[in-house]
Amino acid sequence: MIPALPTERLQLRRLRRLPLLSPRQWRRRLIFWLGAVLVGLVAVAFAWLADGAQHLFLRAVSYEPLLVFILAPAGLALSLALTRWFFPGAQGSGIPQVIAALHEPDPQRVGALLTLRIAAGKVLLTLLGLASGASIGREGPTVQVGASIMHALGRWQGLPRPETIRIMVLAGGAAGVAAAFNTPLAGLVFGIEELSHSLRVRTGSLTLTAVVIAGITAILAVGDYVYFGVSHATLDVGPGWLAVGLCGVAGGLLGGGFSSTLLHLPRAFPKVVSRFAARRPAAFAACCGLVIATIGWASGGTSYGTGYEQARMLVEGKAGLPDSFMVWKLLATVASYLSGIPGGIFAPSLSIGAGLGQWLSALVPHAPAAAVVLLGMVGYFAGVVQAPITAAVIVMEMTGNHALMVPLMATSLLAFLVSRLVCRRPLYSSLAKRFLGH
Repeated sequence: MIPALPTERLQLRRLRRLPLLSPRQWRRRLIFWLGAVLVGLVAVAFAWLADGAQHLFLRAVSYEPLLVFILAPAGLALSLALTRWFFPGAQGSGIPQVIAALHEPDPQRVGALLTLRIAAGKVLLTLLGLASGASIGREGPTVQVGASIMHALGRWQGLPRPETIRIMVLAGGAAGVAAAFNTPLAGLVFGIEELSHSLRVRTGSLTLTAVVIAGITAILAVGDYVYFGVSHATLDVGPGWLAVGLCGVAGGLLGGGFSSTLLHLPRAFPKVVSRFAARRPAAFAACCGLVIATIGWASGGTSYGTGYEQARMLVEGKAGLPDSFMVWKLLATVASYLSGIPGGIFAPSLSIGAGLGQWLSALVPHAPAAAVVLLGMVGYFAGVVQAPITAAVIVMEMTGNHALMVPLMATSLLAFLVSRLVCRRPLYSSLAKRFLGH
């Protein structure tokens, strides 16, 4: 065999460096695609286990309602203790940790927020919280789990540039939202609007790829479905559009007040309570569990868990929920968050918004009640997260209602502006700064 001339070798090297012919680039692509598939599978398994944990709790309290006064305090105390002892960094929603990781310049500190150990603890302890009756969701935790999986793959692949690993983290978090809700467009928008706060061509394309692969994986595993059921509600231009202003203002005030409460209420506690929470965090979590149990008892059991069933009932126009559901669910969610256990606020916030829409529908007789429920969902959710595009897209995709897109966007934007008057800094960004500070 005649050896290649130097010029031929140089040409071969140049060909191998082309993106479509480079073995190194194809290896990275395959690992990236594998990570997106793993995120989709984990999100589906997490959803299945979360439903099982919640049903297990509801079955237990259906046999003996007073059992909640044991399960809730004990479960929250155990969850908080395990979080502090074995899974530090798993507390709360998980979205602030991902935002902090994306803005942290030190790779070692990024790794401390997104370890596979924390991801495993996030799943287990969220399940424990749902099995104890806490008003939490799994969607925020899925974001941190997805980001942790992609971060681990990036480290294992030996990516030299921290910027490349950040792109993988962003893609993993967005893919987690897409697979958790079966909302690919919302996952992409959430990654750009809430996680990265910026748009770059490469970031957007890789995030879109991860979202598509994770979404396809979830659909293959559980089928194509609409999270809250299909809604065919419409809102004609006319007096019924008063609901847009009403839901936007009310959702912004209530959602902004909720976020401000989560950020500032611990500082407003009396010194005795603050010292007790600092010195005996597990005991404080148990007290929050007692509050959750009391709220659940007073609400007839409607305040427990994610709120998915209640929100779906309201979206589909089924009767059976009292007008006070919104208040009980909001209080239970605040108590669950203050306990410090792992768990998100996505699903509870959407159910609170649906309850708000149910309540406001009586004030707008010219608008269909089903449409006002969706406007209440998007108004409150936009007020909480202060991400108006994500809020509108996620409610649209979760209900399959494209006809309401313009009213949803208008309500979301108005709620965002009103929320900023109540809570000047977005909830997730403010919480992320605390992780960066620590």
